[in-house]
Amino acid sequence: MFVLSKFSKRTLSSKKSTIRRTTKTTKSLVKSTRYLNTVVAGKDVDFMDKDGEVAGKFHQKRIFRSFWSNVEMGPSDPILGLNEEFKADKNPKKINLGVGAYRDDNGKPYILPTVHEAEKRIFESSSNHEYAPITGLPSFCTKARDLLLGSDSPAVQENRVVTSQTISGTGSLRLAADFAFKHLHDPNLIYVPDPSWANHSPLFGDAGFVIGKYSYYDPETKGFNSRRAVEDISYLPERSFVMMHVCAHNPTGVDPTESQWGDLLDAVKKRDHLVLFDCAYQGFASGNPEKDAYPVRLFVKEGVNPIICQSFAKNFGLYGERVGAVHFVTENEKKAKELLSQLKILIRPMYSNPPIHGAKIVDTILGDAQLTEQWRGEVKGMADRIISMRQALVSGLKGAGSKKNWDHITNQIGMFCYTGLSKSQVKRLKDEFSVYLVGSGRISIAGVTSGNVEYLANAIHEVTK
Repeated sequence: MFVLSKFSKRTLSSKKSTIRRTTKTTKSLVKSTRYLNTVVAGKDVDFMDKDGEVAGKFHQKRIFRSFWSNVEMGPSDPILGLNEEFKADKNPKKINLGVGAYRDDNGKPYILPTVHEAEKRIFESSSNHEYAPITGLPSFCTKARDLLLGSDSPAVQENRVVTSQTISGTGSLRLAADFAFKHLHDPNLIYVPDPSWANHSPLFGDAGFVIGKYSYYDPETKGFNSRRAVEDISYLPERSFVMMHVCAHNPTGVDPTESQWGDLLDAVKKRDHLVLFDCAYQGFASGNPEKDAYPVRLFVKEGVNPIICQSFAKNFGLYGERVGAVHFVTENEKKAKELLSQLKILIRPMYSNPPIHGAKIVDTILGDAQLTEQWRGEVKGMADRIISMRQALVSGLKGAGSKKNWDHITNQIGMFCYTGLSKSQVKRLKDEFSVYLVGSGRISIAGVTSGNVEYLANAIHEVTK
């Protein structure tokens, strides 16, 4: 039962007196600056004479102060704003290179045939819609873990990996961030590469972390700044919290080589850092899921116990199904059980349990050897189309007469490319050619098709001459 304290009772009594007074002085209060952001409403009330008869009516006014008067308009999302401009553009040759979702060579969303087949099987099995456990479908969690780490991983064999299904990759990152903020004893600071996915900083910031940055991209070479990255990570305070992209770095498309990953591993081990891997593109980068998971498997094999956030949006085309997982690699099975218990305590009041349909799709595909093999071909097909469009764009630029070096377009990997275009050049592309991309010069290669690549190459050549 809620009980008012003496102080609260006095406050409430005072407020009642104020309300009685305001009914007599409505007009003056409306003019008062104390009542800005208010709504005035009213009703007609009978006025009675001394004998109790209705003598007339008067309009009684009440003043309602908004509960949200301190809420201001927030800034618009730059990519969403770009999409709105694109939709309004009447140019039949317009190209949208801002959206981070795969498109086929006709510029249309692509549903994997294995996803169609899995959905058919789920429907025909008369599957129910019961709640999943707090950490999701157990069979899905096992398959997601094994796809990432390998079923033969020492950490898997020793039962020291904790896995929970999450609300896609973003939900995985937020869950990991909330868990780390709650349980880490060191200063609440996380280091992310510079640059990184635009959502990383607000996501970790909202969880309570201060955001630090370490060197990653070299604008001169348009590649990985290996020396500076290793130096920065080597000089961070011991036992720092460091975030890394597993593959197909967003937004640059620049990934370390296997040798450079070895150097980063040495720097991490030297300072005993906790690593959080963001794995949003496994299989989608090179076309080979095992090759794309190389950094995670290397670190675990060499005794580093990371957190890994995994998304199935890109590699299974399940963007709207919000399918993901978070994995905590711990030092032993006992610690894994302890961590799992605390993870459940965190999830329960947050979203209780995750949605099941998308997880069932992934579980069905990875649970059938034939479907799994077919999926591997499909994800390789998506990756190969991206790679071929990179090559076609470079060929088109050369064919248009450009004398600049565009090798970075084919050296980079995955959905995104850091073109090196300036903000003024980006603006010209939009204004003169109806080619839409974000101000940093990042383009989504998924928006490039065999039907528009020549037009795009000519447009880029015109603004970079």
